[in-house]
This record gives sequence, C-alpha cells and structure tokens, in this order.
Amino acid sequence: MAFITCSGASFGYETGVAVSDLDFAVNRGDYLCIVGENGSGKSTLIRGILRLKEPVTGRMQTGDDLKPDEIGYLPQQTVVQKDFPAGVFEVALSGRQNRRGFIPFYGKRDKQAALQNLERLGVAELKNRCYRELSGGQQQRVLLARALCATEKLLLLDEPVSGLDPLATSELYGLIETLNRKEGLTIVMVSHDIRSAVEYASHILHLGNKQLFFGKTADYLETPLCKRFLGGEKS
Repeated sequence: MAFITCSGASFGYETGVAVSDLDFAVNRGDYLCIVGENGSGKSTLIRGILRLKEPVTGRMQTGDDLKPDEIGYLPQQTVVQKDFPAGVFEVALSGRQNRRGFIPFYGKRDKQAALQNLERLGVAELKNRCYRELSGGQQQRVLLARALCATEKLLLLDEPVSGLDPLATSELYGLIETLNRKEGLTIVMVSHDIRSAVEYASHILHLGNKQLFFGKTADYLETPLCKRFLGGEKS
C-alpha cells in the first residue's frame, strides 16, 4: 500500500470547498511536487495530508506502516519565525517531540538524532549559535534538520526555497534531491517554482481548485497545461 492514498477527496471550509476531486498516491521513494496557482488549494491539501483537516468527501489514508505523526514537516517561514530567539540545537531537537510519547524530556537518542541531522545537512558547526542570527539558507537547513528528526520515511515541504537567494536555493534543492535519491526519503513538496519542480520531481500533482493532473513528470511535460505554465504556450 502507498504511504498516502487520496481517493475522491474534497477539502473545504464553512465558506465552501477549497479543492475537490483528488485522486493520487504517494509511494515509498517518490518525489512529488504539488503545483498550481494561488488559491488552488495547496495549503488546504497540506492540512489534509497532516490530518489536521478531514475530507468533506472521499478519503485520505496513510499506509505502508506510515503513521500521520511520522511525517516530517517543513512549513513556510514567517517573519516572526525567522526572528525566533532559540539556539540552533534546540530548534533541531524540537523535531523529536512527537517521538517522545509521554516522556517529558529529551533523551540521549533524541539529542544524538538532532546532532546527526545537523551534520547531515552541513550545519553542525552552528549548533551553539542563535537561530535568528543565521542567514536564510542556514535557517532552512536547520528547519530541514528539525523535520528529519521527526521522520525516517516522508518529508512534507511547503515552499522550502521561498525568499532564498539563487545560491541558497540551488544548495537546498541539491540537499533535498540527495535525501530522496541517495537516502531513499519520500518527498512531497509544494512549490510555485514550476521549472525546478519538473527538474527534480518524479511526479507532479497540479491543482486548480480541483485536480488538473497527477502522474509522472515525463508525462506532465507533454501536456498543454505544463507548457502554458512554463510559458511555451498561451492559453
């Protein structure tokens, strides 16, 4: 069974349905990019994947031994979060919170995992620094380490390169590709960066208030929908 299976699902609020007619699956090892214009329901779908919102109709299921609290989540950063007055190590360590269960403190294994994931992303030397003193690219690496502390299976990334300069963007995309292709982590990423999405992703889910496309990236590249988004055709 797939890690995530969405069958005929619609998500919405009291004001109406935000996204409808969703049918897709995320299997172990996939790299799925979710794309679409503003207001197409991408943020609502993220809440559904995290089980923070139940479908109005249809089903959203996890499988293949993936539990909802085993998804590592990297949200979009706000201005307040960028100025968070905590230490780098503490930020990464907080990703272990769901794994502690009823234990009210972090243990040795939690601290080892935090350090290992900071090393994994090349920022272990920053472990004693204050998070808000870091560059945007360094902050995103720390937050990615935090997400990795929560999972060994699936990462859910919401616009992870938003606000980064071109060099930091390229480096972060490279790290995510390594996590997927060399380390076997499954990636689900929401992105406005359609050109990078088709460069790195194995699968594309294109939303437009409903599902417009789901399938392999190679097939998506042949669609008029993709060509319009890439600027090759005019609607």
